[in-house]
Amino acid sequence: MVTWSSPSVNAPVDAVVDLPGSKSITNRALILAALADGPSRVTGTLRSRDTDLMIDALVAMGVAITPAIDDPTIVDVTPAPLHGARVDCGLAGTVMRFLPAVGALATGDVEFDGDEQARSRPLHTVLDALRDLGAAIDGSSLPFTVRGTGALTGGAVTLDASASSQFVSGLLLSAARFTDGIAITHDGPPVPSMPHIEMTIAMLRDAGVTVTSSADHSGAVGSWAVAPGPIRAVDAAIEPDLSNAAAFLAAAAATGGRVGVPRWPATTTQPGAEIVSILEQMGAAVDRSDDGLLTVSGPERLNSIDVDLHEVGELTPTVAALAALADGTSTLRGIAHLRGHETDRLTALSTEINRLGGDVTETADGLVVVGAPLHAGVWRTYADHRMATAGSLLGLVVPGVEIENVETTSKTLPDFVAMWETMAGSAL
Repeated sequence: MVTWSSPSVNAPVDAVVDLPGSKSITNRALILAALADGPSRVTGTLRSRDTDLMIDALVAMGVAITPAIDDPTIVDVTPAPLHGARVDCGLAGTVMRFLPAVGALATGDVEFDGDEQARSRPLHTVLDALRDLGAAIDGSSLPFTVRGTGALTGGAVTLDASASSQFVSGLLLSAARFTDGIAITHDGPPVPSMPHIEMTIAMLRDAGVTVTSSADHSGAVGSWAVAPGPIRAVDAAIEPDLSNAAAFLAAAAATGGRVGVPRWPATTTQPGAEIVSILEQMGAAVDRSDDGLLTVSGPERLNSIDVDLHEVGELTPTVAALAALADGTSTLRGIAHLRGHETDRLTALSTEINRLGGDVTETADGLVVVGAPLHAGVWRTYADHRMATAGSLLGLVVPGVEIENVETTSKTLPDFVAMWETMAGSAL
């Protein structure tokens, strides 16, 4: 087993960390540009495993995507007729759940596969919905094949999106190119991560697509409709990834230090922005400067927290790690859907924190975390980038934590190790 020795500090960190672009926005922007009525330029494109898999897949289907010679984060996207291809999804939910609808618009077979861990991720919801809309698909999980005919009828469809908001976004992004558009009705428990659907809708509207929504913010009631029509080419500038920022800002809270993130957007659809209010509840102070620098200053001791993370489940590993360092008992609720992410994140977090001497209990929809002294040990990541960053956060204040497969952070943040070590080196 190859491990990385997570750097630990015995003084507060004091750093400014410049984060690359948002994965969620990048992959949505790439799909919309690929389906648009003309060429687009995407600036600030995140270049990571997940986004490179999206680029490779779209190129394989016929789209021309050309990075700038001197800056690979600037890419020019020129749509073209889509054709059959092989798509490697890796572990990227946005690739395996967003691209089947694009594949249905191709002429020819589009074969999907991915990492071994990806073959257990739930996909039947979006694939069955596409079948109901007229697509021919072999299989209900990876590997599967979309037998594209160059068009998709579309229309009305009912589905249960309680396992992932990506099922809804994956249909909405391509629906303007369906002959009859789409009308989606959610029927089931509340949809998690509703802000990600709101992000999709905002980006569709920016591209001139007519979208209506009667969904409530809780995700308990949801219906969405997209009218057929062109998708306007839009030159997009990608915001910094606020979910990736969470672990760095949490480092300030964990060490009683200070971490700033430049270019923090004044308004955003990214759910990761909620880390700010969570850190404030745990005792941190937050300052926003006029030039867009957001700075978190940590407290002497972290407060425990009782929080519903249903809409921001991606923040759970960071919050759970902080809760393990806090005084008292924390309850993290509304996140049963995390059992279907890159790994079962609830079991993974409880197992790994307890391995280091923590006190974590799984509940039906979350975790109960009792702050306790932690000790050195190996932290397994389960090929999950958020597990890797959570373990690194604990390692910052617990000497001797070894992170197995830290390279999994390349999924969304290829330079994580160097950035983390630089931040740790700021502690005086």
